Amino acid sequence: MRDGRGTDAGLRRARPAVNLPLTMTGQPAAMKRLAALLILAGCGASPDPKFFGAARHEVTRGGIDFVVFHKDTRAEVVRLGYLRRPRRGAVPLLMEQAVADATGCRVILGSMKTRIPGDTGEAKFDLDC
Repeated sequence: MRDGRGTDAGLRRARPAVNLPLTMTGQPAAMKRLAALLILAGCGASPDPKFFGAARHEVTRGGIDFVVFHKDTRAEVVRLGYLRRPRRGAVPLLMEQAVADATGCRVILGSMKTRIPGDTGEAKFDLDC
């Protein structure tokens, strides 16, 4: 319904509510602190909850950095950094080598498990210590 001024009476324009708490005017310092916190939270690897309390080792193999978490006869390895697809083929073997070097244990053949088939970002291995 139009009023005498040629506008829609009773209708308000909807304001986008996307990230409203972060984009409120007058809050640039809070946004900068939040951005810094999110960046720092992304640095470094953290283990699967089953590996909380595990020994942490940082290893470099083939120019790729890994973090290995060792607990009892299991290990989890996390690849750090981004790799383009052509470089990912060698990663499973490098992960296995990183686990063996970091733990001093023999990796059980065929024990590598990933959450996503073919994932080169993280894997778990069974060990013979």
